[in-house]
Amino acid sequence: MKKIGVVLSGCGVYDGSEIHEAVITLLAIARNGAQAVCFAPDKGQSDVVNHLAGESMAESRNVLIEAARIARGDIQPLSQARVDDLDALIVPGGFGAAKNLSNFASQGSDCQVDAELKALTLVMHQAGKPLGFMCIAPAMLPKIFDFPLRITIGTDIDTAEVLEAMGAEHVPCPVDDIVVDEENKVVTTPAYMLAQDIAEAATGIEKLVSRVLALSE
Repeated sequence: MKKIGVVLSGCGVYDGSEIHEAVITLLAIARNGAQAVCFAPDKGQSDVVNHLAGESMAESRNVLIEAARIARGDIQPLSQARVDDLDALIVPGGFGAAKNLSNFASQGSDCQVDAELKALTLVMHQAGKPLGFMCIAPAMLPKIFDFPLRITIGTDIDTAEVLEAMGAEHVPCPVDDIVVDEENKVVTTPAYMLAQDIAEAATGIEKLVSRVLALSE
């Protein structure tokens, strides 16, 4: 059975992993006969947001502990991820990708990516294993690789221009489709960058998971 690493960034769209995206990813992996292996960095969140009010809260939370809510406790620190144990790697979106897995939310094109995630992504690529990034998570890719990738975050012109300034080739993409950099085995999809509901998000995410698994043959 193929093992697909899934890197989470907390729990909740505004300060962690987008829960719908994460759950759809886990479900699609299982329905394709593979096993999801969840990871998250063991560190403090950038901030904590009250998802009912949409306001910051004066408290601190741990990314790994919060991500464990989505994984039902079956999750490991990102530092323990090993390329030899995985057939592919997928990173759901949510602001946690731009706050906890990187600081793209605050630094834009000057952002830095979590060192553990960057190292894992690079060794996965070097081993010829496919990568799937969705929603805002593809914004990290130009800071991980020193060569241009074909990626998408959907149709947001401002964000696309930032990614191209960082060195990526941005491809506009509808919510229900994917962009595949075949040479580098990198698959991206807009998900909730464009989705108006969970069903719209699911269509592109399911395509992403299917293509990532196909590329892992």
